[in-house]
Amino acid sequence: MSLPLVTTAERRHRIGRRHRLAPSARAATVAETADSVVALHATDAATVFLSARARLTEGGPDAIERALYEDVSLVRLLSMRNTLFAVSAELAPYVDASTARAIAAKERRTLLKHLAEDGQGLDAAWLAGAESDALDALDTHGPSTGSQLSAAVPALRRKITISRGKKYEAEQGVATRVIRLLAADGRIRRDRPRGSWTSSQYRWVHTEPWPAVPAAEARTEIARRWLHAYGPATEADLKWWTGWTLTDVRKALAAVSPDQVRLEDGSTALVSPGDTGPGPAPEPWAALLPGLDPTAMGWADRGFHLDPAHRSTLFDYAGNIGPTVWWNGEIVGGWAQRPDGEIVWRLLGSPGRAAEEAITAEAARLAAWVGEARITPRFRTPLERELVA
Repeated sequence: MSLPLVTTAERRHRIGRRHRLAPSARAATVAETADSVVALHATDAATVFLSARARLTEGGPDAIERALYEDVSLVRLLSMRNTLFAVSAELAPYVDASTARAIAAKERRTLLKHLAEDGQGLDAAWLAGAESDALDALDTHGPSTGSQLSAAVPALRRKITISRGKKYEAEQGVATRVIRLLAADGRIRRDRPRGSWTSSQYRWVHTEPWPAVPAAEARTEIARRWLHAYGPATEADLKWWTGWTLTDVRKALAAVSPDQVRLEDGSTALVSPGDTGPGPAPEPWAALLPGLDPTAMGWADRGFHLDPAHRSTLFDYAGNIGPTVWWNGEIVGGWAQRPDGEIVWRLLGSPGRAAEEAITAEAARLAAWVGEARITPRFRTPLERELVA
């Protein structure tokens, strides 16, 4: 018996519905926007806000700030692909156990190796003392930047030499490394930054590590949620998205027991159990998504929503996608904000008059939401640079 067919049109419909980008599918809470795509990219501070904005029924930057810093219903974790993501507090223990724990262990081994090679006698006991002093300082002084922590904790002002004797030898302060390690371990979290919501100069607060979840159980839960959000998708897509080993990917998928479907190009892909049939098509929708938005970064193979001819225009040299314009589940252009605040965009094809009218309206909605803030993506792409110029 032949496999069920999932058409390209249905895959694009799923983006509108499941990624909450069609107006009728938008979410009421910030945590729901993150859960709809499993996790929001957070390497660029503005991405979290702009990705959530595109999926929310209402609310300005202050609503997202409340979720991050007051309700703490959304938290930033160093996790998939060793990248910073924002996830709901409900999902955070699973992200921590499936991915962040291994990253934290590797970070600790690397730092201890550098301390030993530096030759100042700094070891695991010294590192434990520095971490303890940093936590004590946060308890005493409250939310603090890295610079404020260094001023309060003498150990964080130490410097070490990396790769001594090699041509790329460099002297580094330990503060950033220790703070990164504490964050990876879940003992501190990023709090309200200095400056506006576009700033990455975070303050830090002392927090408790996430509840322990067995790693295999956590990976299964992440795979289950990812498959619902991004299926049809492949084993290779999940391996790319998570950064897990192929063995861990296969074990997690086996626990989920996905169904197999056929795609229009003749290849096969995986969907959640029973998720083989078409759903209702959402109303026509346009979206202006930020650089690194999870919908654009959810698959290793993006051919069903992006013409490969446009990759060099929309991506930087390292594979980071810039701000994109979407029409009914397909990337049709890119956008940027000029220094005077104007939102400008360019189509890479001819999606039609209805699309242009909807994109114009969505650009106006974005401009009103951003207000006086100015957004420069951390990873600049050729089209974004051209539009700004």
